[in-house]
Amino acid sequence: MNKVIKIYWGFLISLIEKYTPLTLTGHRIEDIFNYYQLSSTLSTSGQPTAIQFSTIRDAGFKTVINLLPENTENALAHEADLVKELGMAYIHIPVHFLRPTEEDFRRFTTAMQTVSHEKTWVHCAANARASAFIYRYRTAVLGEDPDTAKWDVREIWEPYLTWRKFISWNG
Repeated sequence: MNKVIKIYWGFLISLIEKYTPLTLTGHRIEDIFNYYQLSSTLSTSGQPTAIQFSTIRDAGFKTVINLLPENTENALAHEADLVKELGMAYIHIPVHFLRPTEEDFRRFTTAMQTVSHEKTWVHCAANARASAFIYRYRTAVLGEDPDTAKWDVREIWEPYLTWRKFISWNG
């Protein structure tokens, strides 16, 4: 399926589940919108549902980093409370989709370094912000090869405009 269509479809499903009593997604890790496992201790995704956060916890994740602003259409209300009630640490770094900043990345880097020893879940609305921030962290901070790290991002989307510049993506 075309990645753009997949992102729009997933976003639409998340809105339907948020504003109606319908449940269209499953409860397995693999059912979380745009789930992507980078390593045994790091995964990314789009917005999980409340029930899916229990699944994340049950899979051994200790920390959730949320890059989605609270006022975004498919943001989960009271996510911080939910995640903390489930016994996980919660870090919120709201990133405006059209204006990611160096301060956002500095805060993300600090968070990632703080939880580097823990199983961590990073999410946003569709895994675009999350995958881009992880790519930049892997290449700029950890020194990983950009050409290798690009393959993980391209499983989710193809960064454009502001995002190409923000993550120093050169094709």
